Amino acid sequence: MLSTERDYKRGGERFPIPSQSEVEGKLLIFEVVAVTCLQELLANGGSNLIRRLRQRLLRNLKERCAPLKLCCDDEKATTEFALQLLEAAGEEARNDRQ
Repeated sequence: MLSTERDYKRGGERFPIPSQSEVEGKLLIFEVVAVTCLQELLANGGSNLIRRLRQRLLRNLKERCAPLKLCCDDEKATTEFALQLLEAAGEEARNDRQ
């Protein structure tokens, strides 16, 4: 698994680029954490939860994308991808709850 301490371990300098399995593992972790959090939120949240999550996600994306100076198309694609991911994670969380 990709480690933040990689550069400090002996021999780590030989592997500066993560392997595909390290990247896939990290993405899997992000997915599992997101779905687990959404499951808990959906189980304990109110009726406006998804709407509030969506609004907060859009606000956070705007704040995080601004320093990157993305072009309009890239910023739009990033936002669309994030909303698709939120919807897919929410759907997965709802399916797991049933």
